[in-house]
Amino acid sequence: MAAPRATKRPKFASGAAPPQRGEDDYVPGNIVEIELFNFMTYDRLVCCPGPRLNLVVGPNGSGKSSLVCAIALGLAGDPSILGRASSVGAFVKRGEVAGHVKISLRGDTADDKICVTRKIDTKNKSEWLLNGATVTKKEVIDVIKKFNIQVNNLTQFLPQDRVSEFAKLSPIQLLEETEKAVGDPDLPIQHRQLVERSKELKAFEVAIRQNEQTLNNLKALNAEQERDVERVRLRDNLLRKAESMKKKVPWLKYDMMKKEFIEVIQEKEKIAKQEMEEAARVWEDSKGPIDKLKKHKATHTSNIKKISGQVNQNMDNRHKVMDHDLKLNAELKATFDEMDDLKKQEKSRQRRILKTKEDLAAAEKELEDLQPYELPKAEMAQLTDQIARISVEIKNLKAERNAMESQLAREEESLRRCSDRLKEMESKNSKLLQALRSAGADKIIEAYHWVQANKKNLRQEVYGPVLLEVNVQDKLHATYLEDHVPNYLWKSFITLDASDRDYIAREMKQYGIPVLNYLVREGTRRRPLNITPEMEQLGIYSRLDQVFQAPDTVKDVLISQAGLDDSYIGTDETHRRADEVSKLGIYDFWTPDNHYRWSKSRYSGYMSAFVDAIHPSRLFKSNLDVSGIEDLRLQKEDHVTNIEGMREAIKTLHRKQRQLEDEEANIHRQKKLLMR
Repeated sequence: MAAPRATKRPKFASGAAPPQRGEDDYVPGNIVEIELFNFMTYDRLVCCPGPRLNLVVGPNGSGKSSLVCAIALGLAGDPSILGRASSVGAFVKRGEVAGHVKISLRGDTADDKICVTRKIDTKNKSEWLLNGATVTKKEVIDVIKKFNIQVNNLTQFLPQDRVSEFAKLSPIQLLEETEKAVGDPDLPIQHRQLVERSKELKAFEVAIRQNEQTLNNLKALNAEQERDVERVRLRDNLLRKAESMKKKVPWLKYDMMKKEFIEVIQEKEKIAKQEMEEAARVWEDSKGPIDKLKKHKATHTSNIKKISGQVNQNMDNRHKVMDHDLKLNAELKATFDEMDDLKKQEKSRQRRILKTKEDLAAAEKELEDLQPYELPKAEMAQLTDQIARISVEIKNLKAERNAMESQLAREEESLRRCSDRLKEMESKNSKLLQALRSAGADKIIEAYHWVQANKKNLRQEVYGPVLLEVNVQDKLHATYLEDHVPNYLWKSFITLDASDRDYIAREMKQYGIPVLNYLVREGTRRRPLNITPEMEQLGIYSRLDQVFQAPDTVKDVLISQAGLDDSYIGTDETHRRADEVSKLGIYDFWTPDNHYRWSKSRYSGYMSAFVDAIHPSRLFKSNLDVSGIEDLRLQKEDHVTNIEGMREAIKTLHRKQRQLEDEEANIHRQKKLLMR
């Protein structure tokens, strides 16, 4: 079963109960009688309107509008609200000196009538009578306000000459006037408070979203930096351990070789001692044959020589290992990037050691017959110094190359950012075309591509769409310009030749895009900007045709079609003193929040003022400042040149490093030859 329908929302109670109709069907404040004397076209007229709808019908000139004017003037209205004359003397019948309007209003009861009489004369003087007694205009206004009669409110009283003004009211203005006409004085105040609270709420929501986004970004940045700090700390610890291990490697190897050498000597001595003791015991005990003992002695002597040769071989190997360790230390200090090369050299060294051992084993007999050889210490020291010097130079070259490579990486990153920014700025046209499509020009992109593809068939230059040709630096000025210029101009193409216009217009029909032909007139000059001291005092500082850049042809079309040179730009001071601006002959100007315009009625010459709220820009929100595209292109060329120079410098450093490494290898070979 469906839920019962909710009751309607209760109406808000106003300050006073709505008026009720009496037995005579009138509401308090209704006009029950109108009396005119020497008023406009009437000598004398008495009219008694009915309690509800009243129609006044008659041909032109019969006095219908005169009756409306009498009601407005009789109810304390100013002559200016009628749009016919600026003084009450003009409403006295021609040829007469004075006249009057008497309006009777129904009071709270049927017998209670309130008579308001206004006497006027040709000298523009008015005399007010209330129920026959002379009173001031303020007392009459107070009585009229009691019945919520508002002749100045177009939603309550609409004269014929102000119909066009009523039609131009914006929805917001119409709502405000209607609220005033309802009768509750608190309703407009509450409405304005509601609008202000809504704006504040939106501002708070935007601020909260921005702060949340900023907080999230800072948290992410902090987490990333903490990870970087942890990685740097771990790297420093590893570097310190590696440095310590490099210092310990030679000593460990030396200790191991020394221990092995001592163990071998002690073992051999122990064996020799045991053999000597055994030989002495045998000699003493058996006194065996001399030949057998000599032979046994020769065998021991040969073994001792072999052991000595092996010991010398181990000493040579130890010297080679120490020299190689010095080389490894120099290379490790230079850079960690050549670890793989050092491993390969280590493998090669092992192969050479094995080969050397084989050569030494084969040459053991020759070594026994050779005289002891002493190494040339002076030459060895000189070669060692050369190796150390070259190692330092290699280290410096590697450091210089690493610095150059880091600078190259930074330069390449700058080039990437510059290229990305250039691509973003060059994509301005596509963003503006998309904005035009969203604004109603559904096929503007196809039309633009067609014109670009067929430019070779045109006699002269073609501009457009106009939005793509205009560049505005200030967002507020962009809002003024977009609101002032008609929408059809932004999507239009501009030609300089009539045949080009006809050729493009035939194709643009299927896209629904207008084409304008600009005729160059010799001698025409734009009106210069002249801000007088009086304008500066009122806050006016520029004109709408001065706040944007565009080709001369496009700018001339916008000025001629939209009247940009008649629209001025002001500040909040201009908003506060808007009534004084029109006295300077300025009838169209902009402030940060409103657009002020004055127009003159073609029927009565009456000047009407209009104030429109400014809407945020929709087309220019995608516009970018393209003045820096050329600078970015020059920066990109500089980055490319710098990168090429750095790469060539790195290659040169690499060649020098190879030469020094080859020289170091040659010196090592010379040192090995000397050791042999």
